[in-house]
Amino acid sequence: MKKKSSFMQSMKAVLWGFLGVRKKSGLQEDVAASLSFVHIIIAGVIGALIFMGVLLLIVKAVVSH
Repeated sequence: MKKKSSFMQSMKAVLWGFLGVRKKSGLQEDVAASLSFVHIIIAGVIGALIFMGVLLLIVKAVVSH
């Protein structure tokens, strides 16, 4: 019987995915937690928005000087 994952576990998995580095144990934890498809989609959208926001702040800081 697989346990349901929390949204924070899904967010953590997506953020590690953005970085492109994961331990094998982390992947196995995700499989064991049975990540929710809806959580992954929402976490991915939030992660992409945060990423774009950080990039925009960096560009504005560089261009303004």
